[in-house]
Order: sequence, then structure tokens, then C-alpha cells
Amino acid sequence: MSGLMSVGKDVQNIADAIASVIGVDVTIVDENLIRVAGTGAYSSLAGQAVDGSSVFRKVLETGKGYLVENPRTEALCEDCGIKSGCIEYGEISTPIVIAGKAIGIIGLIAFSKEQKVRLFTDKTSVMEFLERMADLLAAKVLEREKTSTLEVMTNQMNIIINSIDEGIIATDSTGEIIRYNEAANILFNLRKHKHPVKISRIFGEFGESGVDYSRTSDIKNREFLYQHSSYYIRGVFSAKPIVHDANFSGLVFTIREISQIHKVINDTIGSTYSTSFDTIIGESPAIIEIKDRAMKAAKSSSTVLIHGESGTGKELFARAIHSASPRKNKPFVAINCAAIPEQLLESELFGYEEGAFTGAVRGGRSGKFELADGGTVFLDEIGDMPLHLQVKLLRVLQERKIDRVGGKIPIPIDVRIIAATNSDLENRVSLGEFREDLFFRLNVIPMHIPSLAERKEDIPILMDYLLDKCNSKLGKAIEGFSDEVLGLFLKYNWKGNVRELENAIEYAVNMEQGKLITLSSLPLRMRDGTVKHSDGKSNGISALEDMEREMIDKAIRTYESKEKAAQALGIGRATLFRKIKKYGLG
Repeated sequence: MSGLMSVGKDVQNIADAIASVIGVDVTIVDENLIRVAGTGAYSSLAGQAVDGSSVFRKVLETGKGYLVENPRTEALCEDCGIKSGCIEYGEISTPIVIAGKAIGIIGLIAFSKEQKVRLFTDKTSVMEFLERMADLLAAKVLEREKTSTLEVMTNQMNIIINSIDEGIIATDSTGEIIRYNEAANILFNLRKHKHPVKISRIFGEFGESGVDYSRTSDIKNREFLYQHSSYYIRGVFSAKPIVHDANFSGLVFTIREISQIHKVINDTIGSTYSTSFDTIIGESPAIIEIKDRAMKAAKSSSTVLIHGESGTGKELFARAIHSASPRKNKPFVAINCAAIPEQLLESELFGYEEGAFTGAVRGGRSGKFELADGGTVFLDEIGDMPLHLQVKLLRVLQERKIDRVGGKIPIPIDVRIIAATNSDLENRVSLGEFREDLFFRLNVIPMHIPSLAERKEDIPILMDYLLDKCNSKLGKAIEGFSDEVLGLFLKYNWKGNVRELENAIEYAVNMEQGKLITLSSLPLRMRDGTVKHSDGKSNGISALEDMEREMIDKAIRTYESKEKAAQALGIGRATLFRKIKKYGLG
């Protein structure tokens, strides 16, 4: 319904007012020549159509008013379809105009000589009066259209706001909640309150949570903990001020549960690092056996402890287990316990609350365990985890809860833990460097990844696979390896295992200009290995790099942490990690 029909009650009131002032019958029609209201003879004709050839048609076409003092004889009435049966004594018609277009007509009709006298005695005054009434009706229609548009926009906005997963709350300048969407109501059960609720009831008072509810600047990503008698909600909120005419009018809050944020992260990264067992190359009995065990382990949720030398592919196995498990669509979060300084490792793993330590991000931050909720946490180099953090990890395994640094309320989590080490954890336990109870908790499904020395028959297969990979990566078309290179690779002591093998082949692909990888394209340390005697004993001369590599490898195997290994070697921690990466000892 639009136009005059939308304000039908107002139209009838104005028709009655005109009739009482002028003393003649009034009919008001819309742009489709449908009667909207009327008095006297027209009072019962609302909704009926007017003859399309009448004077009213000319009023709509021209947008002008007309006076008909002698019906049936005037030129205006010449085309009227009801001229022969017309009983009118006179008529004055005025258009109702909006934006230059006639949207209706006010018609005054005289059905007697007396009414005609009243109608035409002061024609100018009557016309002016009708024009004012027409303007009034036009204003009513415009007002209704604006109201209708506002109602539609309000309904649209309500639908949009209520379809948003985030909670939305609007407050006035005093912090009193004035509006909220359905998501916010579900979170905080706001609808149950009969009296206005302050936003501080949810987010705390100023000073406690660091929120000034009268501020005129944005609040971004502030973490909160809402405690109810039977449950609690941990989330993040942001707020924007409402400023009108330079005056602060309130705040609009957007709220997300931590679990909702984690779900978004899970959906985003859950399958990004997907790795199947098909990507683990090898046909030796040793690798087939461990792949078979890993596939069985993937079907359960038990903790796995992977042991293997550096470069054997411990993380690759961990990712493959995750990708073949029921958690495959959830995140796989990896963390190297030796690569992060001890003082930062706890907050990295378990997160922290606001104010937990100097430099803590306002609002706190989630740790790796929270980010991995529903998925898998891979703890590489677990043997380097400090003893006090081993206690916290043990609690995660026993109770499925974590405690943030500075936190008061345990956070339930659902993660599978896969740990890996290249050290002898049982020996660490006997030396008091690793908790025995944690070792048994981690070692539910033990797995040993064979070194290249334990599966030499896989070296040719790996060589071909890695050559194809490097050709594709580097845009080369090298066809294979010389017999000398194959022989050297089969005899070489691959201390860095598959990682070192891949590095050597990538280096050779970069250097080689022919169709086959030859000895001259290999890294210097490998070419130096060819001068050893056939009995395997060295002639006493070793490349400096080989000596350095052996010393670093020995140090990281001897000491329980990279920091102590660096101290023993007399180098900095950063230098040690750079050397480890260089020699493929990670």
C-alpha cells in the first residue's frame, strides 16, 4: 500500500473538514483514479474507480486544477463518458502534488443550485483553501513514506544484526544497555532482566578491566571473563563510541567467545598443513612397519611419543597421523620446545591473562593449546621442556585443562598430544632431568623413526623423489645421478638423515649444468668424504665443516637444552640454531 491509500484515515478526516467548511460533497481519488475517501454521495464509494474520461483524468495529466461551472456544456466535459447522465451543477478539482507529479485529486462537487452558489461565489478563496489541503495531504503521504522507509530499514537492520554470530550490545552514555542482538541475549541472557542492566555487569567496572564506559575512542580486542552462578564465558570484545553533535551518546560493543574465535582459526588452518602417509617415501621393511604402526595410532586419541634422529621426519609422521585421524579437520599446532626461550615457553604454550607479567598484551592472549582445541598439539624436542612446565603438561594430560599464566580459572581443552625427541628420555628420567610420570603419560604409543642408516635400500627411491621435487622447485630438468654419486650416497654417513639428503640434492641441482648429478656438483663436505680409505678409516684430514658439525651434534645430544649446549660450545644461542639449521641437525 502506497500513496494516498497509506494515509486513508487522514484523507477521510481532511475530506470531512473540507465538506464542513465549504458545505458541498467531497471526493478524493488517487493517481489510479480510485476513490480513497468521500462525503455525502461519495461516502460509501471508497475503493471504487472513477470514469477514466472525466475531468479528473485531465487534472492528473496536466497537474493543474480545473473549475467546471456548467457541466455537460463546457469543452472540458466534451469527452466525459457519463456526460449524458451527469447530475452535477458544478465542480472544482485540485491536484495533490509531490515532486512535480500528481498523486491524487481533491474534488468538490455541487449537486444543487445552493451548493453551486457556495462553491463559486468566492472561487479564488476556495481554490487557495483546496491547495492548502492538497499540500497537507502531500505532506502526510511524504511523512508516511519516510516512516515506512524507516520501518523497513529498521527491520532490515534487525534481521542483519540478529543474523550475525557475534554478540552486539549498544549502551547509552551512562553504560546502560539499551539494545542487543539475539547472539548477545544467548550469551548473557539479557532478556530475563526486567530492569535496565549496566554493561559493567558483563565486562566489569572501570579500573578492574581497564574499560572506561564513557570514553570516546575505540576499544579493541579486550579479553573478558563473564562469570555466572552455573557457568562462565571467556571472550573478546571491541567497542566503538556513538558521538552525535560532538556529544558522547554511548558505545556499541561486539563480542566473540574465545571458542568462536578458535573455531574460525580451526576452519582456516585445520587442513592447511595436511600430510598423508603417501608423502612418506620408502619401501624398506623398517619404514613400512613404522608407517603401519602410525596408521593404527591415527585411529585412536592416545598420546604418541616419536623418537628418531634429527632429519628423519618426526614432524612429517606427526602430521600424517593427525591428517588420518578423526581430528583431521581441526588444527595441527606445532611448537619446538627448544627453539623458544624458557621464560617465554610457558606463556606460548598455555597463554596468559592481562597483567600476568610486564609487557603482557592487554586483555591477555590464548596459548597454543587453546588454539589447537579439538585438534593436535605437536611438541617437538620435548626433552628440552623445563621441569616446572612438565608439571603443567602432566596436568593437561591428566585433567584435560590448562591454566593460563596469571589465570584463576582452569580452561577445559580437547587436544591430542604427539611429542617427539631425538634424545634418550629414559636416560633423562634416570638422571632426574625428565619426570617419570610424564614420560609414561607420553609414551603410550612409542614410535621409532628409522634413520637412513637403518633403511639404506630407500636411499635410491628418496634420491629420485627428491630430484623430481627440486627440479620442479628450481625449474630444472636433470634426469638422474651418475653411478659415482649413487655409490657415494649409499656409503655416506647421513647424520642429518632425509633432511641432509634433501639439502645435498637441492644444492647439486642448483650447481649441476648437465643432465646427470655428478660428484663435482655435490657439497664440498661430501666430496671430501671420497678421499677416505676403503676400510672406512680417515687419512687423518677432515674438513673443518665436518668437525664443526660433529661437535655441534655431540653437544646437542649431550646436554638437555640448547642453551647449555651453546654454552659448552662457547657460542651464542642464535649462532647454535643457525648452525643446526645449516647442518640439518634440527
